[in-house]
Amino acid sequence: MAVRTSEAQWEGTLKDGKGRFWTESGEVSGVYSFPTRFEDRAGSNPEELIGAALASCYSMALAADVERAGSKPESVRTVAKVHLDQGESGFEITGIDLEAEARVAEIDPKEFEKIAQATKVTCPVGKLLAAVPITVSARLTA
Repeated sequence: MAVRTSEAQWEGTLKDGKGRFWTESGEVSGVYSFPTRFEDRAGSNPEELIGAALASCYSMALAADVERAGSKPESVRTVAKVHLDQGESGFEITGIDLEAEARVAEIDPKEFEKIAQATKVTCPVGKLLAAVPITVSARLTA
């Protein structure tokens, strides 16, 4: 099976330093810092990368699950909101909210909702993140 590689490098102290990350494909790269991660400053952070990975995986998996159920997906768009909160032992990811919109020809809305909820535990990234509560809000679009 495939092995995917990503790298990151940090320079300096926690609050004054900065980091950068990149993937072997070169399609994803960026910089991050304490302010972009913990202070809501503009810029990248690991949590948005986790969100992007889950949203990507979930969109593909939902399309596949809808197709397996006998309908034809035209598009699936997923937004992932990763919650980073400070707890007693430091910062932690406390939950992820997925908001999916799908355009699917000829599917019962109740069946679609059932498939959408099940997909969060079948996509590989969702399986990986199972230790964190993941909520799914899915709707069909015209």
